[in-house]
Amino acid sequence: MSVWTIVVAAGRGTRFGRAKQFETLRGRRVLDWSLSAASSVSDGVVVVLPADGVADDAVDLPAGVLVATGGPSRSASVRNGLALVPGDADVVVVHDAARPLASVALFSAVIDAVRAGADGALPAVAVTDTIRHVGGGTVDRSELLAVQTPQAFAAAALRRVHATDAEATDDAGLVEAAGGRVVIVVGEAANQKLTNPADLAVAAALAPDPGGAAATDAHTETEHDDTGGGPMDLRVGQGFDIHAFSDDPARPLVLGGVVFPGERGLAGHSDADAICHACTDAVLGAAGLGDIGLMFPDTDPTFAGADSVVLLTEAVARVRAAGWQAANIDCTVVCEAPKLAPRRLEIEARLTAVVGAPVTVKGKRAEGLGSIGRREGVACWAVALLIRPPALRRPVTTSSPS
Repeated sequence: MSVWTIVVAAGRGTRFGRAKQFETLRGRRVLDWSLSAASSVSDGVVVVLPADGVADDAVDLPAGVLVATGGPSRSASVRNGLALVPGDADVVVVHDAARPLASVALFSAVIDAVRAGADGALPAVAVTDTIRHVGGGTVDRSELLAVQTPQAFAAAALRRVHATDAEATDDAGLVEAAGGRVVIVVGEAANQKLTNPADLAVAAALAPDPGGAAATDAHTETEHDDTGGGPMDLRVGQGFDIHAFSDDPARPLVLGGVVFPGERGLAGHSDADAICHACTDAVLGAAGLGDIGLMFPDTDPTFAGADSVVLLTEAVARVRAAGWQAANIDCTVVCEAPKLAPRRLEIEARLTAVVGAPVTVKGKRAEGLGSIGRREGVACWAVALLIRPPALRRPVTTSSPS
């Protein structure tokens, strides 16, 4: 199936103070990050640039990228880009250039969902902040998701909704309003939108180094990916953590970022979240960045009672800064109590949002054997797969230039 991508880069950057898509991020324009990822999974790419000064903005675009001019609204800009997409395209992806850290894997995920039969697919992450109505009162965040791009669509469905000149803040809303079936894939925590200048600094901390030392690490293994993009680096890491139950009746039990009311808490320097700790060790180990004890030592009072979800978030950010991204994490939790099954999906959703990749959790009993079987604590094993797509790394040089 033919895939084309429209990269929308026609904004003026009013809140940012200038056209953010042409700012520099880790040695490349913000726009170029999106073009690189889009090109790796697409048969063709259209970039939509501001209506005035297109000739200047289009300098140094990759060969073959088509240029459309922006319209008075985002939907109008997408329509202008869609006009340049060949009529025989089967799947059309729409991506905002203001999200430069969307991974190749995320592009592939939404495309695969449309290839599987959906009219549209969008990435989304759980909302972790407390949300309030302007007039007062909080919103149940468990029912909310933060929507991202890239969004992929069956080309016919996207053309149909844009033929009406309808307006929406994203294209999935248009397709869904017209009766199309839009599915959700797991988004990425690092796929943040640049809105203010401070966001660029955050993106710089999260962005992989295209020429980082990890690209030439002697331990890096390579496999061929299924996107036609050449060799892909893979790393596997294993994490383990175990905590005894605490004698403090006021200490809460936290597993995978989820509180279990009425259950005995675990003893530890932080909140003793064994699942988060095992996941943290797994991703750090895979990236060659040490372990949780090295990064967050229990001798540091700063981490006393720390929320382990925050520690995992920081570990994932450092892994991305080293040029890697999580593909998935699989956890096995061994305990006699509590029962994980009623909260398993909640734990998986919480951790998936933090890691930016699927996290699966399985609960097992020790069948009365050993300290865990005697209900003395909780243990967790985690295995993480990290990837570095070809678009995010520089080929290894094997000989000196002549």
